[in-house]
Amino acid sequence: MALQLANFILSVDNYVADFIVTLYERVARLMSSYARSHESYRSWVSEWVSAVASFISSRGNEYFCEIDEDYLTDRFNLTGLNADVQYYQYALDLVTDVFDLDCEDDMREQIEKSARHLYGLVHARYITTTRGLAKMLDKYKKGDFGKCPRVLCTSHPLLPTGMSDNPHIQSVKLYCARCEDLYNPKSSRHAQIDGAYFGTSFTNILYQVYPALVPEKTKERYEPRVFGFRVHASAALGRWQDGRRREMCRRLGRCGVVGVFAGEEGDEEEVGEGEGGEEEMEVEEEEEGGRGEGEMGMVE
Repeated sequence: MALQLANFILSVDNYVADFIVTLYERVARLMSSYARSHESYRSWVSEWVSAVASFISSRGNEYFCEIDEDYLTDRFNLTGLNADVQYYQYALDLVTDVFDLDCEDDMREQIEKSARHLYGLVHARYITTTRGLAKMLDKYKKGDFGKCPRVLCTSHPLLPTGMSDNPHIQSVKLYCARCEDLYNPKSSRHAQIDGAYFGTSFTNILYQVYPALVPEKTKERYEPRVFGFRVHASAALGRWQDGRRREMCRRLGRCGVVGVFAGEEGDEEEVGEGEGGEEEMEVEEEEEGGRGEGEMGMVE
């Protein structure tokens, strides 16, 4: 084929030959430039992924998931964050691994701190997206956020949540969907994470998108006993709680909502007793309340 091309060039005018050679050289330069830029882009992406993976895998950052590059570089997803982050542009450059400013160590430390803060604020937005929820769901199933310390929750996995969407107000808490309560992280490193990096909506959105994850609520609770007999004050409180639970089941039943509590089928007979059961319970409570504080430590 090269011989045919040479014969063709010799058969045409010198002007056409020069044009073909020039065109070939330009195409070769463009292809070489594209190859270098493509290789540079691949190298940048590799370095960026490596930097983010290093941040996620470092101790104390296990609660975070990796934010996609496309999401982090889309300016629409960063709307309003420039007012909350000092050295915003430098911090963004550092997060996206294009930071090349030659500065003093003190300023570099401040920029790194701002970059961590920026990543956390973007993280709170990212985990409410479809891909973010999927990544956090994977960590939830692995138990990366820990297990509920309540014995009767049988080590149900926890989810990180914030008490406020505004930063520097409350540290991150762990939510158990079985007992519907909040707990402090065991590790001091995790306890220093700002709750705004997860927000107040993430856990609720996760259970809305994946309703099969909502655990069955339990009515089990610890009952203090003395030689096998329930302590009077705790027993009275337990009866009051049982009455309120039966009332809630009855109200939910009128709305067509059933199966909310575990073992609810066994309580249908109790619920069917009507208002008379509640009246008897209230009478018992009044009688027990009239016995005075001196009998609160007595045994039934």
